[in-house]
Amino acid sequence: MAIRDADIDLEERARRNLPEPIKGPLDRIDRRLIRLFQEYGHTTLRINLGVVYIWFGALKTVDRSPVEDLVQDVIFITDASWVVPAVGVWEIVIGLGLIFPITLRIVLLMLGAQLLGTMSAFVVVPGDCFQDGNPLLLTDTGEFVLKNLVLLTAAIVIGSTVRRRNTPIEKEPPREPT
Repeated sequence: MAIRDADIDLEERARRNLPEPIKGPLDRIDRRLIRLFQEYGHTTLRINLGVVYIWFGALKTVDRSPVEDLVQDVIFITDASWVVPAVGVWEIVIGLGLIFPITLRIVLLMLGAQLLGTMSAFVVVPGDCFQDGNPLLLTDTGEFVLKNLVLLTAAIVIGSTVRRRNTPIEKEPPREPT
């Protein structure tokens, strides 16, 4: 016997078991919420990611970032006195570019380069990222670096919108007469 997605989807199973007088109004609320998320989700994600980048970048430019040592360790080939502030400025530019998406493709390339640099900590300074050299046991630094996978995923989602940012969201289908 084949298992269908609807059989293991607890939300769908609960929805099917609702009484009809409740199912219709809940379905309408669900559709409106989903439309709201579709309409504003990408923009909210882009702006919030921009705020995070500006905040993290600003901390680096005023010598208050908790990851200054990590940045200096990862970018070890040059003078550390200007590296951290320069990375901070880079991140502020990314943040502003996310909030004001005039050149979003370029900003996403900059973001990708920044994330690649951060993720390189796993290779460049693995002792700072893993407990006892075990890749399954992260340190605080390792957790900080690994969370960048979420930022990368956010950037991918934002990147998926560059060609359709001005395209309207599909309207809710007309209600069937009852």
